[in-house]
Amino acid sequence: MNTIKNALIIGGGIAGMSTAIELRKRGITVDLVEQDREWRVYGAGITINGAALRAFKALGIGIIREIVDQGWCSDGCDICAPDGSLLGKLPTPRIAGPDIPGSGGILRPVLARILAAATLASGAFVRLGVTFTAIEPRGEEVDVDFTDGSRARYDLVVGADGLFSEVRSAVFPQAPKPKYTGQGCWRAVVPRLPEITGASMFMGRAIKAGVNPVSKDEMYLFCLDHHETNEHIGEDKWAAVLAGLLAEFSGPVGRLRDGLDAQSRILYRPLESLFMTTPWHRGRVALIGDAAHATTPHLASGAAISVEDALVLAEELERAVSVETALRAYVARRFERCKMVVENSLRLGAIEIAGGSKDEHAQVMRD
Repeated sequence: MNTIKNALIIGGGIAGMSTAIELRKRGITVDLVEQDREWRVYGAGITINGAALRAFKALGIGIIREIVDQGWCSDGCDICAPDGSLLGKLPTPRIAGPDIPGSGGILRPVLARILAAATLASGAFVRLGVTFTAIEPRGEEVDVDFTDGSRARYDLVVGADGLFSEVRSAVFPQAPKPKYTGQGCWRAVVPRLPEITGASMFMGRAIKAGVNPVSKDEMYLFCLDHHETNEHIGEDKWAAVLAGLLAEFSGPVGRLRDGLDAQSRILYRPLESLFMTTPWHRGRVALIGDAAHATTPHLASGAAISVEDALVLAEELERAVSVETALRAYVARRFERCKMVVENSLRLGAIEIAGGSKDEHAQVMRD
């Protein structure tokens, strides 16, 4: 039996939409507010590892089928030299089932459209261009004021509003702030080269680059660089800076580099990380996804742990005897796993910044 009848989800990203879908499966009335009135998603491609594919499958058979159909899934990750010659292969077990490859990629806007359609189809009430102005716990309920002047009362409020969560700031004022890691991530959507049929990493002397198909026709190129400070890089310089970072590469990455220009779909983002100590809830307000544990992309697991959060939260709300018991169980099941992802991703970044052991780097990724 569900411990709540209705819930508010603040944030319409992967974590928020996944939570809405799971709560609606259990007959819980869901309001989802998203401050962007266009429900836009910024970003290029996203790598989906086996854990993410398994989580999306649990979220819905229709969802995983669309991800496989509209994205690109394959087995293994090639580890290559700067010239493209193969050095080794990382296994990606088919943990989502024998019929689903071990990893994949998809454009972020495409994934967002798939989840948005499933969210609306679930019966969740979505309000765009709206967020909260005040959250007031009242015993077993929470009163929320919204930017459109309305006010409503809920059994549970879920903060799914990302790395720079306003819910976290309002309800957990002593929580840690996002911290710059010393690295930035470059991504570019480029035509898929015929020889690239799965994820591939190219290990340069100081820079690690990678490519991953996101559809039959496109893939995304990515690499990490290092800056002691979180310096601003103007968009007009992105193509030239990225090309310079990739100067040592030949082979596939070199050909992609030579094709970059001012019209290329390039995105740069400084990498920031955050991990909340327990609890991730206060009263009947809970945090989920990046609002509680924002990771860097080194293990390609940010989407996986966000969707897993939604699955576990809904399970615990369904079977627990009280909301407090459910929220404690949710955090207990998620804390160590999310900590493992965040801390090991940071460790990989530290090895890259220091020019450390490539053997340790490979071992961390493999484990």
